Amino acid sequence: MLVKTYASAVHGINATSITVEVHASRGFKFHLVGLPDNAVKESQQRIVSSLKTNGFEWPGMCITVNMAPADIRKEGSAYDLPLAVGILAASGQISAKNLETTVMMGELSLDGGLHPVKGVLPMALQAREAGFRRLIVPGANAREAAVVKGLEVYGLGHLREVVDMLEEKNTPEPVYIDLEAEFERQGNRYDVDFADVKGQENVKRALEIAAAGGHNVIMIGPPGAGKTMLARRLPTIVPPLSLEEALETTKIHSVAGKMESNASLMTCRPFRSPHHTISDVALVGGGSYPQPGEISLAHNGVLFLDELPEFKRTVLEVMRQPLEDRVITISRARFAVEYPASFMLVASMNPCPCGYYNHPDKPCVCTPGVVQKYLHRISGPLLDRIDIHIEVVPVPFEKLGDIGEAEPSLAVRERVTEARKVQETRFKEENGVFCNAQMTSRMLRKYCNLNESGRLILKNAMDKLGLSARAYDRILKVSRTIADLEKCPDILPSHLAEAIQYRNLDREGWAG
Repeated sequence: MLVKTYASAVHGINATSITVEVHASRGFKFHLVGLPDNAVKESQQRIVSSLKTNGFEWPGMCITVNMAPADIRKEGSAYDLPLAVGILAASGQISAKNLETTVMMGELSLDGGLHPVKGVLPMALQAREAGFRRLIVPGANAREAAVVKGLEVYGLGHLREVVDMLEEKNTPEPVYIDLEAEFERQGNRYDVDFADVKGQENVKRALEIAAAGGHNVIMIGPPGAGKTMLARRLPTIVPPLSLEEALETTKIHSVAGKMESNASLMTCRPFRSPHHTISDVALVGGGSYPQPGEISLAHNGVLFLDELPEFKRTVLEVMRQPLEDRVITISRARFAVEYPASFMLVASMNPCPCGYYNHPDKPCVCTPGVVQKYLHRISGPLLDRIDIHIEVVPVPFEKLGDIGEAEPSLAVRERVTEARKVQETRFKEENGVFCNAQMTSRMLRKYCNLNESGRLILKNAMDKLGLSARAYDRILKVSRTIADLEKCPDILPSHLAEAIQYRNLDREGWAG
């Protein structure tokens, strides 16, 4: 008897429908074909135990299983459930009805329990697109899959429950998620706030500009000045995720297995802060069976690199292409996968090895050559992709002891959101451009026109401050964002003057 069950295979952050064909005939062999990996091949032992534990029998027949399309690699233990149900139906132990409209995924324990699996959200989206009516997943994955409308999602905990449902002995209620209520409940769920930061008004202003224009930022200052504290609060002032952004972000975290149990949709922007010992592959993604890296996990959010010069140079250099293209392509001999990587880069660093160069009170013990060598650990091409450089100085005791309330993140976020709306209107005709940081040279000429006074200010800055040529475009982008924050259609000299001060590392002789 031939029976077909349906599953799904994840490739990148998208899924492909898989047909599990199970044929039972005379004999005593078990054949599993269709490019399965070791985890899929080992499913036989788990299935045998779970069937016997629940009163079923491993059929004394020749069982041939084909997982089609046969040229797509099948990875992981999530195929246990469709394989077990297919074997039961092919051997006549359960009826084969209702299988043609159902996709099922889940890892079986030896007693028949269902363990959660990775990549459920792209699987649910593919099941709906392919015209299936319902999806059966482990209970811990049900809320994640239920965000897909137009598909009945059932979260079950045991093989016996799946069999009873397929034979209509028990009809559980599908899981339902109210997306609007979910966004409202979790959309502003942050444990930190800009109001916690005392002083540092100039740095807060720089981060507000960065959030408004999607600009990358580097903060330079001595230990304990508050660089990490400020960076961790940046997601609280970035505009909330849209539904489309939330779905894409959730897909990436689902594929990587980073979703919490019983979680549904990611409604807060991600904040990723990898340690400086991270490898190239862990940062950009990859591996024998490619997985998303930290830059993709930070998609639509913030990637914070603390102590930037301590990262291996090769690690930093592999970020150059995704910073520009906002996508990372991982190629292997037989296939290639593409992961989104549109993130805001926020980096922090000490100005020198001892950390006290330019400190108002503590002397620096580093020689000028050592300071320069330390700064040159960051290559020019990478620095070229960072729009805002800001010095962070220690906060004096008087401000630390100030009991007055600082401006909360919500107030800053409102201004940032208004500026982003201006940019959305401006770039509605530009494909793939949503904020000022993404402007090309052609767009700069179109949207960043300067009057004679502005051109003179920029020329004097380039000459007198020793700014490099690469700073020119960055200054225009940042000044455009400052003008948007002030709802000004034109870039004024004051906007240019403020943008120029955010290019510290481009100044000749900054570090001696």
